[in-house]
Amino acid sequence: MKAVHFGAGNIGRGFIGLLLSHAGYEVTFVARNERKIHLLQQNKQYSVTLANEARDTEVVNNVTAISGKNRAAVAAVVATADIVTTAVGVTALKHIAESIAAGIELRLQRRNLKPLHIIACENAISGSSLLKRRVYEHLPAERHEEADSCIAFPNTAVDRIVPVQEHDDPLKVTVEPYFEWIVDRSAMMDGYLEIEGVKYVDALEPYIERKLYTVNTGHCTAAYHGYLEGYETIQEAMGDSRIRSELSEVLNETGSILTSKYHWDKKKHDRYVQKMMKRFTNPRLSDSVIRVGRSPIRKLSLNDRLVRPALQARELGIPVPHLTSAIAAALLFDYEKDEEAVTLQAAIAQSGIHDVIASHMGISRKHAFHQEIVDSYGVLKEAYTAIK
Repeated sequence: MKAVHFGAGNIGRGFIGLLLSHAGYEVTFVARNERKIHLLQQNKQYSVTLANEARDTEVVNNVTAISGKNRAAVAAVVATADIVTTAVGVTALKHIAESIAAGIELRLQRRNLKPLHIIACENAISGSSLLKRRVYEHLPAERHEEADSCIAFPNTAVDRIVPVQEHDDPLKVTVEPYFEWIVDRSAMMDGYLEIEGVKYVDALEPYIERKLYTVNTGHCTAAYHGYLEGYETIQEAMGDSRIRSELSEVLNETGSILTSKYHWDKKKHDRYVQKMMKRFTNPRLSDSVIRVGRSPIRKLSLNDRLVRPALQARELGIPVPHLTSAIAAALLFDYEKDEEAVTLQAAIAQSGIHDVIASHMGISRKHAFHQEIVDSYGVLKEAYTAIK
């Protein structure tokens, strides 16, 4: 069986490629890094180490790679694939869509009509649906109906912490033991082959929001508050009782949203929250607050991990002062080497905080939550200025 995976980064190798290889697929990575491409072609394997006490390591076999620049080669492997996955970052999906479309067209020309699932394993809601729209922009309109008959883009939720790291072997990757890969079964073609380690569900949204509002919201809360306090890693930030308490309150607020919306058992969800917080303190993983906090404009967007739950909370009548403070902390993320952080701070300086909240976050001045963010931002900015 053949799998094509776009992205040979740490998530691609340490999570998606690992599970695909375990399931018996020969995995072809579509990558940009020429050195990694060469090594994957030459070695046909790489190692993955778990960040546990035993440092368990396993070798991932039956892998190779091709350059994403070689569109003809990419189209050829997509045309014969049994599954296609991505882990390139949601903003990069537009850059791989044309090659995938070319592969689909080649597949249809050859009358290869066996089912193909294309799954975007990105940190985004409805990532596969977004990828489909991008792909179909490059696929001739007369091919759309035929493609729909044999190609599916099921949405997914993925979760595994893989920090930035350096090894003598550039293919080696260290990952946390915990992982979760959940796929929308209702959007898949009949007769699909289940991948061991993947959970298939008929309703994906509860799992996506649970992960987004707990792991992603919690992780960036620790990062933004940790950054303001001068910490370099998430683990250091979690060692600060004030930040840990702030994070706990944020997850109590998002937990109230989830348990109210989906009628979940509160004690069961609280156990999930505690498990997620423990992941952030793993002493065998050193995760930079800069990595977790990067791209603040994206993370402050209307449907992402901070603003989305906050607005849902207001609809449900749930107060979220701590989540509001996390949003304010994100607005103060001024790391000079992050392009989005620089753009965000320039916009605040030029247009003012009110305009940024309205234009970048989609919350108009008339919305009651708008002023709450402004007030929290003012308090936190004063404290941050004092720290600096």
